[in-house]
Amino acid sequence: MENFSFSVPTQLFFGRDVVKQHLVTALHHPKKVLLAYGGGSIRRNGLYDEVTALLEAAHIDYISFGGIEPNPRVETVEEAIAIARHECVDFVLAVGGGSVIDAAKLIAAGIYHEGHAWDIVLGKAVIQTAVPLGTILTLAATGSETNSGSVITNLATSEKKGWGSPLVLPKFALLDPQNTFTVPHNHTLYGIIDIMSHLFEQYFRQNPLTVQNPYQEALIETTLRQVIATAPDLLANLNDYHARETMMICGTYALNGVLRIGSNGDWASHQIEHALSAVYDIPHGAGLAIVFPHWMHYVLTKDPETTAPLLAKMATQVFAIQPLADDIATAHAGITALSDFWRQLGAPTKLRDLQLTSTDILTDLTTKTLLGQPSVGHFLPLTAADLHQIFASLE
Repeated sequence: MENFSFSVPTQLFFGRDVVKQHLVTALHHPKKVLLAYGGGSIRRNGLYDEVTALLEAAHIDYISFGGIEPNPRVETVEEAIAIARHECVDFVLAVGGGSVIDAAKLIAAGIYHEGHAWDIVLGKAVIQTAVPLGTILTLAATGSETNSGSVITNLATSEKKGWGSPLVLPKFALLDPQNTFTVPHNHTLYGIIDIMSHLFEQYFRQNPLTVQNPYQEALIETTLRQVIATAPDLLANLNDYHARETMMICGTYALNGVLRIGSNGDWASHQIEHALSAVYDIPHGAGLAIVFPHWMHYVLTKDPETTAPLLAKMATQVFAIQPLADDIATAHAGITALSDFWRQLGAPTKLRDLQLTSTDILTDLTTKTLLGQPSVGHFLPLTAADLHQIFASLE
């Protein structure tokens, strides 16, 4: 394990009716709140009315901003920033899933920034201050409710890029599993895949043969096993409180930073998927379901000496596969088990399952993955030539 510094100051309120119990006190009476949300599901399920009634009863002024997309767009964020400035907003409250929270982070950062919000995402501008924000989670998936990261799409350039700053770490997160009951089957499934992908990308770390991190590995393996055990029950009964509860806490712990301390994970699969969803605007979880097993197979085939031991450990510890003739065979069995599990849940396995193709734009997808860097990933760094082969395999 490498040296690290770690802090998660977000105050987490978890369980039944925590919005009603804690929202007003957690806000600490701001002058005006920007209430940010997505396509309108919180209006249909009553959560919007609950939140606004609580604000009004506490005499907290607010303005609503809806319409944040599943792949949140910088153009929408710029619109929200303009409104927030005009209304003198001093707190951003994100009510929704990871996309809404990601957008809210850039809104909070952009209110005091005089330039374009996309410059913040690109790292051309470093923010010095931000409006505080809080979150009410409605979808177990990204973990954005308790971390400082954000992913934003630029329609003009067909780019999707992650950024982050400790200044946009949410002050609080209100997680009531009841608020995820109305999430439809497909988005519940894609959230499960996103959670598992976050876990894998911290598991497959830099220097896997030299940097030992057994405690973190064990935590990740345990969380993966719990997600795998819970997923079929949840998808069979979307109103199962205990299944929703388990998936929600797994999603939060999967990316609140606890599991990544002491090692540098591999996020190449997320960057590959970001390129796909930037071009095709597909659900993030659907893209990850296609990308991840193919990434695993590629890195195993290219450099089995480096990658096979940890892939084999994943197979035995997560999917209970008995060791085969060697690590390479065991690793292949683990990759097959993952792919079969996601397919049985109903996830796509190839781009053709989404009526898409990548062959004619391999260079563009590769460029959007690299974003000016010579390679992506740490478990096994991937160059443009590697990415070409991976994208071609997704057909």
